[in-house]
Amino acid sequence: MARVQIIIPDEDRDRFFSQAKREGMTLSAWLRAAAHECLEARQAAKPFESPEELEAFFRESNANAGPGREPDWEEHLAVMRESQLRGIADA
Repeated sequence: MARVQIIIPDEDRDRFFSQAKREGMTLSAWLRAAAHECLEARQAAKPFESPEELEAFFRESNANAGPGREPDWEEHLAVMRESQLRGIADA
């Protein structure tokens, strides 16, 4: 088995160690598991191979979106501003 040395901030090491402990794993085992999960997720993501595949993806996404319309960007901004102003008033 190969040994790999990594350099990470102490803060990350502490967080990773705590999570590994919660999961009943050593830090080394937890890091290996996290790396495997990351690798599997990245390998599962397949790029679109044609414009037709991309169009099919968006058709399916739109069909799954449900009724109603997506708010436009200005509506999103208005909601965020209103929320920020309420937060300031509560301070």
